[in-house]
Amino acid sequence: MKPALNGATSMKHSLELEIAAAAEAGFEGLELWWDKVVNYLKTNSADDLSKLLKENKVKAIGICPFAFSPYRDTEQCRKEIQQGLEIAAEIGCKMLTICGYGRPIQISKEQASRKYAEELKLLSEMAEKYGVNLAIEPVSGNTVFQNPLDTLRVIELAGNPKNLGTLVDTFHYSRVGVDMDTVCNIPLEKLYIVHINDSIEGEGEGLTDADRLYPTEGILDLSAYMNVLREIGYDGYLSVEVFNRDYWEEDVKTICSRAKAGYDEMVKL
Repeated sequence: MKPALNGATSMKHSLELEIAAAAEAGFEGLELWWDKVVNYLKTNSADDLSKLLKENKVKAIGICPFAFSPYRDTEQCRKEIQQGLEIAAEIGCKMLTICGYGRPIQISKEQASRKYAEELKLLSEMAEKYGVNLAIEPVSGNTVFQNPLDTLRVIELAGNPKNLGTLVDTFHYSRVGVDMDTVCNIPLEKLYIVHINDSIEGEGEGLTDADRLYPTEGILDLSAYMNVLREIGYDGYLSVEVFNRDYWEEDVKTICSRAKAGYDEMVKL
């Protein structure tokens, strides 16, 4: 498995500083935070970004996050995903991470799943033109995509396109009680990336993203994830994604160094 950093972990720092610090800390891959990419491109080109990544010998493995929904801001979401696909193609990035908005309260989950499947089929066709995969992120509290089974079900309803998959997030999975048997049964070809993090003590929905910690600094059984990932033959990126606001106040080199140390400890489990 390979080390990666998600741009949320160093949210307050610029893309330029983040890339340099991540490379210095020993990360091989970066999930670029979309808002930072947009800000960077106000004064630079996609070619400049590609050169910056190459100079630092770090790979853009994804851009995130992008919202999508057949019920809310549909055209705007499609437009932003289209922009993300164009940038991804220009910098050699092969994945966007997308998050569903959920469903109106009067719509059943099954009805919403079928409607989302139609939208995903369209987005899949858009992404195919650029050779980019779409990773659908299950999020605790989401009324359609709360766990990997939900995500895989909607992908199946969309016709199971080759470029639609999902991801593991140790914090989200812990919050909604996803067990290791479920993780083990995610088809390897549909598991595009693994977000790693830890958590303070707390109960499920009582926790928020701000309660995340660096891997191995909290109470999650991360060894169980490592065992399952090895069992299924996953050899992709483990991306440190932490939204801890206290961490954000630290120097970007400190953030990246601590994030890499957490990764290093986790892969020893």
